[in-house]
Amino acid sequence: MNKRLLWTLCITIAAGTVTLYGVINNLTRNTESQMSFIDPQHQQTLLDYGAKAERLHRAGDANALHHWLQQLQAREQTWAAVISADIQPLAGSVLAPVFTQRFRLGRDVRWKIHLYFKENPVMDIPFADGKTFFVITLPQRMRPGEYWHYAQLLLQIALPLVVLISVSLVLYRHLMQPLRQLESATRQFSEGKFDVRVRNCLGSRNDELAALADTFDRMADRTGRLILTQRQLIADLSHELRTPLTRVDIALQCAERELVKPEQTFQRIARESRIMRELVEDTLTLAWLENEKPVLVKEHLDLVDLLDSIIDDAQFEFPAHRITAQLPSEAPLASCSRSLSQAIENIIRNAARHTPAGGRVHINLQVQGDNWYLLIDDQGPGVPEEHLDNIFKPFFRLTQKDEEHQGFGIGLALARRQIEAAKGHIQARNLPLGGLQMVILLPVPKPLPRAAGL
Repeated sequence: MNKRLLWTLCITIAAGTVTLYGVINNLTRNTESQMSFIDPQHQQTLLDYGAKAERLHRAGDANALHHWLQQLQAREQTWAAVISADIQPLAGSVLAPVFTQRFRLGRDVRWKIHLYFKENPVMDIPFADGKTFFVITLPQRMRPGEYWHYAQLLLQIALPLVVLISVSLVLYRHLMQPLRQLESATRQFSEGKFDVRVRNCLGSRNDELAALADTFDRMADRTGRLILTQRQLIADLSHELRTPLTRVDIALQCAERELVKPEQTFQRIARESRIMRELVEDTLTLAWLENEKPVLVKEHLDLVDLLDSIIDDAQFEFPAHRITAQLPSEAPLASCSRSLSQAIENIIRNAARHTPAGGRVHINLQVQGDNWYLLIDDQGPGVPEEHLDNIFKPFFRLTQKDEEHQGFGIGLALARRQIEAAKGHIQARNLPLGGLQMVILLPVPKPLPRAAGL
């Protein structure tokens, strides 16, 4: 089964999740990094504090420096001091010049401040001599990342939520578009629009939903044809039953008025009852064959034996006709059922019925390739070329120029369905010298493979 939709969803969700995780991680790191530096305005303030402390220290006014530091600590609610660093190597150690140049008691104002540290770091502004430093614990108001917690909520909750909702909407639309079309088609079909189809609306889409649309179209096509066929069969059957019912009514009226003998009335009613019974039975059989497409029970029959029996019955029923046959010695069938016998019998009887008295019905059976060719020729008036296929439709009537109705009724339609159920095929064609020829193709059984060593 095609699982393209499954793989599309799996790949989309998996790739989207990994991509979303990577993007959020990147954004979080970049945002945290950008928010971890002291604002340039506060950096300048700290540098100004260091410059002021250096000026007071160079002036040698210790009281003024002390007083200023007290004021600064009270104003900023922090700790600040001026410290002299005297580095003395021990045990003969030698300090590298680079160490002396880079030595600091705290952080430079341009350094990154880690937002996850609870304590504020100590900032270090060196004096010009490189040995004296103004140090201050970073005031809380200058600490970076004031909105970091809100940014975290935005990046780790709000952003994934928005992205996932957007992806869900896209996937929902991708799934619901064909389902809505299928729903609309189902509703239209239930309202009697049997020609509605879905697959063409999906374009080049080829996934499980497209397969569902194909299944719906096949169902709609078969169901629509069945409903229309049933409607037509009911309408045609109702029309066909009117004639024998009318004759029954006339016979009863004549009997009431004593215009005919009771025996004649009973015979007429019995005849019309038989016609109606056969018509109803044939119609029900045809409807069953068309609706159910049954696999008929197969029997081992020889087509020659079957034809011999049918020809004998037809010769007895039509003694004024010559029914000739050209048959091989045997003709086994690949698949056969009792309904095939009824179909061939109806076709031969139909040929004899349309052949004038004294005429000939010729039956020829030959094998060509993988099929038996059964040809049934009559000497009737034939059928116009445009109606050669219509005669196999139920209740089709062919009107002649003299306005007499030549009826093909339901017999040929039933015969075609019965032959198709036996995996055969039937068609009609006009003979060059007049008359109609029925061509029936039936499969020749394949020989069984020989066992090894035989």
